[in-house]
Amino acid sequence: MRGLIKLAAVCLLAGCAAQGGTNVGLTDDGRLPPCPSSPNCVSSDADDEAHRIAPLAVTGDPAAAWRRLVDHVQADPAYTIVAQTERYLHAEARTRLLRFVDDVEFHLRPADGEIAMRSASRLGYSDLGANRRRLERLRAALAEAP
Repeated sequence: MRGLIKLAAVCLLAGCAAQGGTNVGLTDDGRLPPCPSSPNCVSSDADDEAHRIAPLAVTGDPAAAWRRLVDHVQADPAYTIVAQTERYLHAEARTRLLRFVDDVEFHLRPADGEIAMRSASRLGYSDLGANRRRLERLRAALAEAP
């Protein structure tokens, strides 16, 4: 019975349809990749409200804000950094319950006073809001940091 419940949960969360990973990295115009039409992605570069999330506001020194973000991601065991440059960070985040891997990206934009961010599930259709909650928790943690 327990195995059947786990299988049902996987099918519900994954939508019983696997995708082969998401687009990651910056596009040719320097933006984060667009979200798919499914509701399992949020991005500060999204044009539609369903996928849109506000970027991280940068006040003060952009390099210091970037360093705080990188330090936070490095210290959080839920994240594994995959790629990092002076202005771009790609990390993998695992969901707690079923250990799905999601791609989380950040792009420092000093001229705009922001850090763009994106979190997208690799599998399934719905994430039940997990990607949005992840980025909002990160926003709150950075706001509390000295």
